Amino acid sequence: MSASFRIRPARTSDVAHIRRLVRPLADARVLLEKEAVAYFESLQEFRIAEAEDGQIIGCGALHVMWEDLAEVRTLATSDDWRGRGVGHALVEQLIADARNLGVERIFCLTFEVDFFKRHGFDVMENQGAIDPEVYSELLRSHDEGVAEFLDLARVKPNTLGNTRMIRYL
Repeated sequence: MSASFRIRPARTSDVAHIRRLVRPLADARVLLEKEAVAYFESLQEFRIAEAEDGQIIGCGALHVMWEDLAEVRTLATSDDWRGRGVGHALVEQLIADARNLGVERIFCLTFEVDFFKRHGFDVMENQGAIDPEVYSELLRSHDEGVAEFLDLARVKPNTLGNTRMIRYL
């Protein structure tokens, strides 16, 4: 990791910064923008990239979906810091977090296929051999990320052009 920034757990004071990072990507239809309450409710899932001067320059979250499955969500880097290793450091931290939690597979829905390929993700052709019992349990989830992972028709309008990718740990 670069000496010019660090990765740390998110704090409540970071939510406004997360929203600032996400807003231009949501406007470009790369990420889905959420209400502030959604970020507060999932704050413990987030990692923050913070520059030496205290500026919040990136964020990313790891959302556990099932015993062996989690999703990388809301990965964003400020324009000024793109190409400087911030996204890489965030993804590597989220992968380490997944390992620490006992997760065996990490899913993402992305336009940045090459970036995620460099981090060991592969394009998903199907939901990755999910046990039928687990599949039926996942169908009960109200979480949009689960619906995206299962490639359910109801999320197709929101995911047009995105690529479903997975990494096995």
